[in-house]
Amino acid sequence: MNQNSLRREDFNYLKSIQSRWVDMDALRHINNAVYLSYFESARVEFLDSLGININRWEGDKSVILAKMEIDYLSQSSYPNTYDVGCRISRLGTKSFDIFSAIFDNNEISPIVTGTFITVCFNYVTQQTILIPKIIKDAHQPFNE
Repeated sequence: MNQNSLRREDFNYLKSIQSRWVDMDALRHINNAVYLSYFESARVEFLDSLGININRWEGDKSVILAKMEIDYLSQSSYPNTYDVGCRISRLGTKSFDIFSAIFDNNEISPIVTGTFITVCFNYVTQQTILIPKIIKDAHQPFNE
């Protein structure tokens, strides 16, 4: 997948996020760690839109983040509005990937992309569980 060819239309979920003054670092651009917060906000709302409300703490049916892979493609500065796209790009037996991209309001291509390996988890038994049907139904693989 060529990350520079990604567009907002490639994602079945988009969340708009406004940058804040505090998001800047000493170099006057958005700090790299802040993008993780943008991804997190979009990821939680994306899962909620699928019917997985991780805020309800349904102990027997939830998810846990296992790994993040982030690619910083270009910088951005305050003030700005971003679109954060999310899609389920891979299914395993008990885990799935959420692929996300952050688009600067003024750019066509993403400025940051991330893959978030997410494990289905039962917090009551502290065991992994099989991927529920609602996740399987939302799977949107990339055509190579």
